[in-house]
Amino acid sequence: MAMLKIGIMPREEFQKRILNIASGSYKPKKSEPKIWFHSIKSIGELLSENNVRLLKMIEKEKPESLKVLSELSGRQVSNLSRTLKKMAVHGIVKLEKHNRSIRPVAKATSFNIMYPT
Repeated sequence: MAMLKIGIMPREEFQKRILNIASGSYKPKKSEPKIWFHSIKSIGELLSENNVRLLKMIEKEKPESLKVLSELSGRQVSNLSRTLKKMAVHGIVKLEKHNRSIRPVAKATSFNIMYPT
C-alpha cells in the first residue's frame, strides 16, 4: 500500500494557495501532498493511534461491512461510520456500497506528514 503524503498549512495560506492554483499563477508539483490539514492537532484527531489501528485492521481483515468491522474492533457502528466518513473525505479510506451495507477499504495505512516551505 502506498504511503500517503499529508501537508500542514494554516487555513489562510491554504486559501491563498487554492486561489493561486485556480488563477494559474501556481502549479503544484507532483511531489507535493494532495491532502492538507490546517494543524498537527487536526491530523492527530483523525489519525489517532486507535484510528491507525483501525485502518490496519481494515487492510488486514478486509471486512465486508461496518457491522463486521464493529464486531472485529469493538467499536459501535455509529462511531465507525462517523470516523470513516471523515477519513473518506481525505482519501484515507474508500466506502464502497454493496447492496444494503457499506464496505470500508483502506487506501493508506502509512503517512508522510510534510510542512511546506
